[in-house]
Amino acid sequence: MKMKDTLHLGKTKFPMRGNLPNREADWQKEWEENDIYGKRQKINEGKPTFVLHDGPPFANGNIHIGHALNKISKDIIIRAKSMSGFRAPYVPGWDTHGLPVEQVLANKGIKRKEMSTAEYRQKCYEYALTQVDKQRDDFKRLGVQGDWENPYLTLAPSYEAAEIRVFGKMAEKGYIYKGMKPIYWSPSSESSLAEAEIEYKDLKSPSIYVTFQVVDGKGILDQDTSFIIWTTTPWTIPSNLAITVHPDFTYVQLKADGKKYVIAKYLLEDVQEQLGWEEVEILQEFKGAQLENITAHHPFYDRTSLLILGDHVTLDTGTGLVHTSPGHGEDDYYVAKKYGLPILSPIDSRGVFTEEAPGFEGVFYDKANPMVTDLLQEKGALLSLDFFVHSYPHDWRTKKPVIFRATPQWFASIDEFRQNILDEIEKVDWIIPWGEARLYNMIRDRGDWVISRQRAWGVPLPIFYAENGDAIITPETIEHVAQLFEEYGSNVWFEREAKDLLPEGFTHSGSPNGEFTKETDIMDVWFDSGSSHAAVLRQRPELTFPADMYLEGSDQYRGWFNSSITTSVAVSGKAPYKSVLSQGFTLDGEGRKMSKSLGNTIVPDKVLKQMGADILRLWVGSVDYESDVRVSMDILQQVSEVYRKIRNTVRFLLANTSDFDPQENTIEFVDLRSVDKYMLIRLNEVIREVRDNGYDKYDFAHVYRTILNFITVDLSSFYLDFAKDVVYIEEKDSYERRCMQTVFYQATVAIAKLLAPVIPHTAEEIWSYVEEEEEYVQLTDFPAYQVYSNQEELMDIWTAFMNFRDKVLKALEIARNEKLIGKSMEAKVTIYPNEQVSAMLNAVDANIAQLLIVSPDFFTIKDANEKAPEEAVVFEDVAIMVEKADGEVCQRCRQMRTSVGESEHFPTMCAHCAAIVEDEHPEAIQEGFE
Repeated sequence: MKMKDTLHLGKTKFPMRGNLPNREADWQKEWEENDIYGKRQKINEGKPTFVLHDGPPFANGNIHIGHALNKISKDIIIRAKSMSGFRAPYVPGWDTHGLPVEQVLANKGIKRKEMSTAEYRQKCYEYALTQVDKQRDDFKRLGVQGDWENPYLTLAPSYEAAEIRVFGKMAEKGYIYKGMKPIYWSPSSESSLAEAEIEYKDLKSPSIYVTFQVVDGKGILDQDTSFIIWTTTPWTIPSNLAITVHPDFTYVQLKADGKKYVIAKYLLEDVQEQLGWEEVEILQEFKGAQLENITAHHPFYDRTSLLILGDHVTLDTGTGLVHTSPGHGEDDYYVAKKYGLPILSPIDSRGVFTEEAPGFEGVFYDKANPMVTDLLQEKGALLSLDFFVHSYPHDWRTKKPVIFRATPQWFASIDEFRQNILDEIEKVDWIIPWGEARLYNMIRDRGDWVISRQRAWGVPLPIFYAENGDAIITPETIEHVAQLFEEYGSNVWFEREAKDLLPEGFTHSGSPNGEFTKETDIMDVWFDSGSSHAAVLRQRPELTFPADMYLEGSDQYRGWFNSSITTSVAVSGKAPYKSVLSQGFTLDGEGRKMSKSLGNTIVPDKVLKQMGADILRLWVGSVDYESDVRVSMDILQQVSEVYRKIRNTVRFLLANTSDFDPQENTIEFVDLRSVDKYMLIRLNEVIREVRDNGYDKYDFAHVYRTILNFITVDLSSFYLDFAKDVVYIEEKDSYERRCMQTVFYQATVAIAKLLAPVIPHTAEEIWSYVEEEEEYVQLTDFPAYQVYSNQEELMDIWTAFMNFRDKVLKALEIARNEKLIGKSMEAKVTIYPNEQVSAMLNAVDANIAQLLIVSPDFFTIKDANEKAPEEAVVFEDVAIMVEKADGEVCQRCRQMRTSVGESEHFPTMCAHCAAIVEDEHPEAIQEGFE
């Protein structure tokens, strides 16, 4: 026979390589066929409920790496909660309305204006559903479990009906109104935008100083005096109706290079430098309040501009006199209303001037900038033209600049319940503390919410108009429309006439002839998704209101977190979530924002095909997702190496428990050796740490680090390092071997369970090799952690021993570097301890030489405080002498032993190995070894 046949070498069919890209899909198919998600819900019936409400991703194409980070994070939490004693259903959802769908159809050549609105919306509907299917497949391929066959969709009739009822309740409370005021308008989208749909990017803009000559100075100013304004939007000059000054600021009339002007005194030095004035003489000073109702001539139109007072004027930049166009600025609008000025906004939906701006009709607003400055120059009103780069609002979808434009819109006023929202924000558990301040400040400072959009694909505003123009929004009409939407979907709004959408026999004093019209605008998509608390949490029987958690990217403080709490407090007085967790954005390996133009994006599908979902999931588990996170193929390759380490360690554990029956061979804790007790205590510390400070605090990185540290430090670098000298060498049923196998098995089961939320495919594969009652690890609970009676004392001893071990390893390394020894088994080691180390070594109660992987025949511990030779390596509490051992190597255990050759039958073995082989393989006495 062969010598290796006398060893108990581990054997397992658990493969060294995961082959995840190929095998994961098979596991997922098996889970789906066996309804693992449904079985998990059944197991947890009657337990406390934990609802993580899914924020709807937009249904527009295959998922990106940010989607993967978000959905995997949710899945880890849901799985962990399910294994922690909670009923944790997961209902995924999609945001299916909005401009991006319309843009895709336009790119496909579908011409909206060549078909009816209903026909066009049907095409939007069909396209959105194809995108839902595509993304659903992508999310399922990540191993995300949930009720995928019954997701919530914002285009679903039941959802739209619930949203209509939310709108109706807000209208009933007086929160909904129509008004004409400047709002963010996107010419590229031809629609109004909410604040949440704005992002800021750098833009190069003109900077001009313009004069307005006095017409009626009210006895304060001469007609040969001009007011100077400064603006970065020359295109708004045609809309100028006023100049605003602060009532309390000091202004001066001055003569500069022979001409008279008025500016704020505080800004005189800046303006003089900017305009290059050489000789300046102050003629008089006055407060801004004295300028009220003076008139000035518009630079190129035959009309006057009124001097008005406003507290929004600052002395940060400019001249202290603010060019005021009521139709193109929020402050301008409010101050102009006080003076009864008209709200002039001569720009159409495409950003093109109308006939209300003579000379500029048909010109795109941005192209009008040089035309305006040329005209100002021609009229002698332009004092300075320069350019500068500044942060400017852009449409977050089209990435193009937006403008302020006054149009009739529907608004939700939050003034009446703003404080209620702020109070609710303070009750929420903000897992990332700064999130509270961020949302609180946004709500505190936000203006009214523009909820109407001039698009086709969305939920119609359920508003009727009487013949006299009165808007009709009553509980009766709202409920009737909601019922129609519930039965037919919102397309019925565009398929039927207004009279056919109203309750039967409906009358209104403003329509004596019974004629009605209907609103054609749709609702802001944030109103769609923000109504999910009513359309999903309150409608799905397996869910609860409020949700236990909302988890999305940090951009959702201005988006879904914001619109959800606004609508929820408006209709119910409560926040829709008990806790909020947000994530940063994904960056490339160098910390740059990902973009297709830079070519630095990571496509999840590529990762799945090359590495597998568990690698992507392990990456999610490894990062601090509260901040922006980096990801690249190199980073994922590093994660793959970590995965390989985990896999190979588990493979060793499985291989060396293949002959272990947990029912028959387990050694009780009290009967284990001291070192095995220490490892089980460490395992239970890991279980407690992973559960209490990892999963329970949503700190996946802590889970990752804790488990990895246990695998690499406690197991690989220590326990498994000397284990081969036991599990390979000792007799199959020996006490020492069964002790270690007891620890191996329990560690394997615990690791599989603890890793199941993060890498479920691999955890399930591990589970198929252990002998446990549950068929799937996903249907088990997390291991409970135990505290043993003498645990603290044992840990003190073993902590001291591990410190001592580090010093022995260092002494051996020095000897190895000096070429005194090769392997540690070749060393003769003598320990010179002080009293504390001596007491510790006595208390360890173990084969210390074996733990240090040195030969027991050449390992000696001297009495406490015995003097060490000068050649010893000296530490503060112990000295260690390392010499070359003088013995022979046993061919079976590969240790340097003095007893090699003592056996009559096996002269190349040490006495210990010879005795084992004689007992377990007596046939070898006759046959010998090859």
